[in-house]
Amino acid sequence: MIILKTQSEIGIMREAGLINQACHMEIKNHIHEGVSTWELDKIAEEFIMKQGGKPAFKGYHGYPATINASINEEVVHGIPNRHRKLKNGDIIGIDLGTIWKGYYADSANTWAVGEISPDADKLMRVTKECLYLGISKCMEGNRVSDISAAVQQHAESNGFSVVRDLVGHGIGRKMHEDPKVPNFVEKRRRDIDHKLKSGMVIAIEPMINMGSYSVEILEDDWTVVTTDRKPSAHYEHTVAITKDGPVILTASEGQERFDIEEFSAIIGNKR
Repeated sequence: MIILKTQSEIGIMREAGLINQACHMEIKNHIHEGVSTWELDKIAEEFIMKQGGKPAFKGYHGYPATINASINEEVVHGIPNRHRKLKNGDIIGIDLGTIWKGYYADSANTWAVGEISPDADKLMRVTKECLYLGISKCMEGNRVSDISAAVQQHAESNGFSVVRDLVGHGIGRKMHEDPKVPNFVEKRRRDIDHKLKSGMVIAIEPMINMGSYSVEILEDDWTVVTTDRKPSAHYEHTVAITKDGPVILTASEGQERFDIEEFSAIIGNKR
């Protein structure tokens, strides 16, 4: 069941999103060669709690940490580790969530560590573009598949693949609510291709691979990796559907709305 949010509820989720985004920026300041993913996790936990929020991931289905720290071929759900230290040339996906006044915010970024390869740089750029192209389809009357198609088309036209085993989701008083938001078009599943309505809040999260879209879970029962061990990138925002267009609840202050036509034109000119 899709739960529509009131303007007041969306306002609370925006407050949660601001904490989440500020935490991402704090983590970014500490990403460098030699830092451990455990250190980044502690920075995130302390930051969220200092703002009065609660880390959304810690304890969720038994997950042991505040952030997902996924390096290179790790797609998502990488568990922070004292002995896992960043190296020059790595890319690291940081996924984190905040609970604020009973509501959730969820977002992810992928960061470069030092000098990365041109292929990795392109992967990160295209994945971030996929996210914003998906957000540009968050208009009343569109369907979930419009988001999915925008992400898939841009990723595949740039020579990358879209993870099939993991998808975006609705969000609110729970981390995962209806509807599911795939990053690819499920042509035989029109029954779940919901129409977008004002009051819906969804987490859009392209997970894009340099090689095959095939993934597997490691023995820790959490970390998802590409089966060919080629790099993957991940970006995510929590987005509200409104009568005036999409509002990015996990954006920085003043950046919750963006010029959809201008962004689409920039992407179009790159093709």
